[in-house]
Amino acid sequence: MNLNQPVVKYRLDYTKPDFTITDIDLDFDLSAEITTITARSRVVQQNQSATMLRLDGKDLKLIAVNIDEEPWQDYQLTDTGIEIYGVPNEFTLTIVNEIKPIDNTALEGLYVSGEALCTQCEAEGFRHITYYLDRPDVLARFSTRITASKKQYPYLLSNGNRIAQGELSEGRHWVQWQDPFPKPCYLFALVAGDFDVLRDQFVTGCNRKVDLEIYVDKGNLDRSDWAMTSLKNAMHWDETRFGLEYDLDIFMIVAVDFFNMGAMENKGLNVFNSKYVLAKPQTATDDDYLGIEGVIGHEYFHNWTGNRVTCRDWFQLSLKEGLTVFRDQEFSADMGSRAVKRIDDVKILRSVQFTEDASPMAHPIRPEQVIEMNNFYTVTVYEKGAEVIRMMHTLLGEDKFQAGMRLYFKRHDGSAATCDDFVAAMQDASGIDLSHFKLWYSQSGTPELEVTDHYDAQRQQYTLTVKQHTPVTQDQQEKNPLHIPLDIELYRANGEIIPLQYQGQVIDHVLNLHQSEEVFTFDQVSEKPVIALLRDFSAPVKLQYDYQDSELIFLMQYASNAFNRYDAAQMLLAKYIAINVSHYQQGQPLTLPESIVDAFRAVLLSEALDCALISQILTLPSENEIANQFKIVDPDAIHQVRQFLLVTFANEMFDELNAVYRHNLTATYQIDHVDMAKRALKNSCLYLLAFAKDQPEIDTLVVKQYEQADNMTDSLAALNAAVRAQLPCKDKLLHDFDDQWHQDGLVMDKWFMLQATSPQLDALMNVKKLLTHRSFTLNNPNRIRSLIGAFVNNNPVAFHAVDGSGYQFLGEILTELNQKNPQVASRLIDPLIRLKRYDQKRADLMRLTLEKLLKLDNLSRDLYEKISKALTV
Repeated sequence: MNLNQPVVKYRLDYTKPDFTITDIDLDFDLSAEITTITARSRVVQQNQSATMLRLDGKDLKLIAVNIDEEPWQDYQLTDTGIEIYGVPNEFTLTIVNEIKPIDNTALEGLYVSGEALCTQCEAEGFRHITYYLDRPDVLARFSTRITASKKQYPYLLSNGNRIAQGELSEGRHWVQWQDPFPKPCYLFALVAGDFDVLRDQFVTGCNRKVDLEIYVDKGNLDRSDWAMTSLKNAMHWDETRFGLEYDLDIFMIVAVDFFNMGAMENKGLNVFNSKYVLAKPQTATDDDYLGIEGVIGHEYFHNWTGNRVTCRDWFQLSLKEGLTVFRDQEFSADMGSRAVKRIDDVKILRSVQFTEDASPMAHPIRPEQVIEMNNFYTVTVYEKGAEVIRMMHTLLGEDKFQAGMRLYFKRHDGSAATCDDFVAAMQDASGIDLSHFKLWYSQSGTPELEVTDHYDAQRQQYTLTVKQHTPVTQDQQEKNPLHIPLDIELYRANGEIIPLQYQGQVIDHVLNLHQSEEVFTFDQVSEKPVIALLRDFSAPVKLQYDYQDSELIFLMQYASNAFNRYDAAQMLLAKYIAINVSHYQQGQPLTLPESIVDAFRAVLLSEALDCALISQILTLPSENEIANQFKIVDPDAIHQVRQFLLVTFANEMFDELNAVYRHNLTATYQIDHVDMAKRALKNSCLYLLAFAKDQPEIDTLVVKQYEQADNMTDSLAALNAAVRAQLPCKDKLLHDFDDQWHQDGLVMDKWFMLQATSPQLDALMNVKKLLTHRSFTLNNPNRIRSLIGAFVNNNPVAFHAVDGSGYQFLGEILTELNQKNPQVASRLIDPLIRLKRYDQKRADLMRLTLEKLLKLDNLSRDLYEKISKALTV
């Protein structure tokens, strides 16, 4: 293996840089083939004994080094950058270098996206542009001049405000940008290209007019209106809910097709994966619209939680990401259905984050060590990080939480902060001790709560005993009890809520757990109650409580918290999934009591519940969610049991599903949450109906919806039902969709995803064939995620085929992507590194593939870190 020995970085080894940069003037002479960059930086010594300046740089051709306008020869190029010797304590450094954007397939730094040029600098991409102190605690004021061909690149964009522009000879032009707010280089952005532009304005609460501009590829202007609406809603919401106002004269969004992430919050110039900008009813589903709203909000909210206050070092990534995910979750909840948004977020935690906690890559939301920082842009840092913020919000309440936010900005605006700084602001502003709670930042793994209860009818006392335990993870052997907020509610048999009290004192419904075992007693409980535990999923934990079927059915009907109604249904299903997995493994018939079907039928026919909530309850947990119930995963058994449940519900509720489907038909497509909810319920019914046996009219019904649909939500729902249930019409509909949309990559991503997750026996063979499809390319991360990513992550029964063919296929893809795009490769490998979750035969085959990858020449750090951890299992 030809690999430079990766260097492990530790959080506790952080030291301030010897030098900082206060101001930088960048001059880009731009072209796809060769771009020349002149970087003029004001450098200030911070360590008085330091005389050598070390700058990061990668894949750069150095042209010149000047100090205070004089040529400087006392330097040395290294594998990671440049070392400049004998420098004064304050000086102006001018570096000239060249790069080749057209050769940049890793999509870090400056690269070609279609006909445009754009940048991606987080986490360590700026070193691919010029030599610099590429770390988040170096904050400088950026001024950027861009010169390029006006015909090829009529729009030249960068951070801040546009302060000057002009024409040059030979058809060239230039634009000067200035960002008055100091920022780390990871927030630098540059985009050059020819676009259609949607323009609007937003008037802030202080009556300042902000120009809003969204840049999209030519011909896509009619797909940008929703992004603009979402942006204006986000700006208004941030002022109203958090009191935060935008601070520049212009805010720009650029949609590009080639992007490793969802979007990037560069100051004033957000660069987006086009997936999260472009939408119109014919091409985007309701879920796409909600996704765009959430991501637009997320990146805009970073202007304060990430840009104005950034992170001191990358170990503090959750400082900006966990907090901003919480903010975008709250934004989406306030814009639409809070209950459905909460359910969607918990699904991600249970299906992906809990899985990560049980993998070799388990880590706290603030990691202690890292080889490749790109590997820690994870659901743990983001989504579990958001749950930690949400728990703080639960403990403090809205008013004290907002007071903590104000103190946080007062202390740290314009600086690089830490997670400890954030918790300190929350604690100081609220007066609530969070010293124990901080353990959530440093302890990995998913805590498990074991709850038992006892009712004393004579004393009318109800006692709750709660034990907490966090299983050992690969990165940590020792675990300590956490501060866990456990939200509960007690019910009488008629559905009334029982007030919580003890010895005449009112007890808050949020119980604070601190010890490994605690007992809570409640008085004046006149009958044995039914308890709702973990209301609104008040902590990211696994819950163990011996619910009777009747109690779960009761909660499905009476729980005051919508999430608990959904969760009671999930627990009911989980119980019979576990029973039937055991039956399948023992060759016994699969069964489901009639009472369980009746409980779901009651939900389906409820006139009191929101349509979107009914749709969520009727949606069975994914195979990945189910897998987290088991220590050793049996993909075949899980798949068969889930299919059995789908068929059972379809057959037993066929008439009711048919009636509810027809009742929720809408005449015209509208983008509002009431209609979205009706479509969600209608399409959930159609999906289940597709699994009904001996009902040939359903094939006709699916075709009818597909052919008559005037929107992508309904046409894709029909196609999804046909593919998942393997209806006779599926091939015809798949071919029709391909013929209609093959020139639209974002729409075809949906088609690729359906093909990749199809339950057909030859799914892998079909995926391999699609690698040569006219709409597919391995150069585009969206295409890779939609086909290969969907197959390896969301088709477990095919990927984990016992012959190891899925593992071999992924190994071949990773070999090709290893150098081409290591970030994407690293995200694809995750299902392969979880070998300890599977039987010995599968684990051995996974290990063989990983060992083969480990021997690759020039194995990327991204892959090396994950493979090496997996092979230590």
